[in-house]
Amino acid sequence: MYMKKVTVLVMAVLAFGQFAAAQNKLTTGKWRALLHRADGNDIVFNFQLAWQKSKPVLYILNAAEKLAVTDVQLQGDSMNFNMPFFESAFRTRIFSKDSISGVWVKATSSGKNIEMPFTASTRYTYRFQPQAGSTAGTVTGKWSVQFLDKEGKPDEPAIGVFTQKGKAVTGSILTPTGDYRFLEGRMNGNTLLLSTFDGSHAFVIRAELKEGKLTDGMFYAGLTSKQGWTAVRNDTATLPDLAAMYVKKGEEGYPDFRFKDMEGKEVSIKDDRFKNKVVIIQLMGSWCPNCMDETAFLSEYYRKNQARGVEIVALAYEYTTDFNRSQQSLRKFQQRFNVTYPILITGVSVTDTLRTEKTLPQFTRIKSFPTSIILDRTGKVRKIDNGFVGPGTGAYFTTYKNEFEKLMNELLAEGAVTKP
Repeated sequence: MYMKKVTVLVMAVLAFGQFAAAQNKLTTGKWRALLHRADGNDIVFNFQLAWQKSKPVLYILNAAEKLAVTDVQLQGDSMNFNMPFFESAFRTRIFSKDSISGVWVKATSSGKNIEMPFTASTRYTYRFQPQAGSTAGTVTGKWSVQFLDKEGKPDEPAIGVFTQKGKAVTGSILTPTGDYRFLEGRMNGNTLLLSTFDGSHAFVIRAELKEGKLTDGMFYAGLTSKQGWTAVRNDTATLPDLAAMYVKKGEEGYPDFRFKDMEGKEVSIKDDRFKNKVVIIQLMGSWCPNCMDETAFLSEYYRKNQARGVEIVALAYEYTTDFNRSQQSLRKFQQRFNVTYPILITGVSVTDTLRTEKTLPQFTRIKSFPTSIILDRTGKVRKIDNGFVGPGTGAYFTTYKNEFEKLMNELLAEGAVTKP
C-alpha cells in the first residue's frame, strides 16, 4: 500500500512538472493563426491561449464569440487540439514559445479528410495587417449581396449586415440556407477584409468600397473554394425562400417517424411524451455550424419552457451511416449545450439524395440544415423554419427570437386538444 501511494505521488509530481514545463514553452495571450491556401489567400483568425487548473485552454476569437477548446494535449514538442465539434482537429509542432506549425484536419462525408497547412504566432496579434491612412468610408448597415458564378453572372443572393467602428468591422452574411456566423476584420483604405473560423467555417472575404458600393469582392473558403461577389446598400433587403420545405400536397401534415436515440432506444413522434404538446422537430447535424447556434438556442428555450407543454426532438443527419461514429460526434453537441431533449440518429447520411424520402416522406426535399418543423398540440405542422438566423446577425437574431416566442406562446395558449 505504501509503495502504491508513493507511485501515485510520483506520477502526480511528474504530471505537474510536465504541465509546468509545457506552460513555460508557450506564451499565453493572443495569437494570430493562418490556414494556408495554395493561392496565397490564407484564412486568418485569432485565438487566445490560457491556463486553467494547470491545463491549457484555447479560445477561438471571432467578433463577439469566444469558442472554448478544452481538448488540448501537450507532449514534448507537440501541441494537438481537437475542436469541440465538426470532427475537426489541429496537429502541430512547437518551434518556440511564440510559434507553432502543423496542419488542420477536417473530416468530410466522403471519408477523405481535408488537410490545410497551419501556422500561428504571437509576433503579430492583429487579424489583418493595419494600413496607415483614412478609410474610404463606412460599411455600417445592410447590403444586398450578390454572389457570382464562374462566368461572373448572378448566382445566389444574400444579405450583408456590417458594423464599422473606426477601422474595425464585424458582422455577418445571411443566405437562404443560413448565415456565416461571426465575421471580424477591418477597413484598410478602400478594402474591406473579414474572416471567420469555427472548426468548420474557414472563410476570408474581401471587397473594394467604391462610390458607396462593394465591388470586386472575393469569398475564399477552405482549401480551394472561391467565389466573386458584389453588394449595394439596401435597408429593405430581403431573401427569397429558396430553401423552403413544405408538407407534400395531399398529405395531412402529421409527421410520423421512429428512430434510435443516442442510447440506442427507439423513439417515435407518436410516443406519449409528445402527445398534447407543442413539438419542435429539429433537423440537424453535428457537422453544421448553424445547427450549433440553433442547438444552443433551443436547449435554453427547452429548459425554460418544457413545463409549459413544449417538447423538442432532433433528427440528426450525419456524415456517416455508422451509428457509433454519429453518436460520438453528436455527444459533443449534447454535452456542450446541455441538451436534455432527445437527439435521434436517422442513420441516413446528409449527402443521401433520398434523405427526405427515407426519413420524412410527407415533406418536400430537405434543402437546409438546420430546419425546424413546429407542430401544434394535435401533432399538425403549423410552421417550418428553413435555416437559422444566429447570434452573429445581430438585429436579425433578435427579430427571429421575438417571432419564434410569439408563435410558441400562441400555440401553447391553444390548450390541450386531440387529433381530429
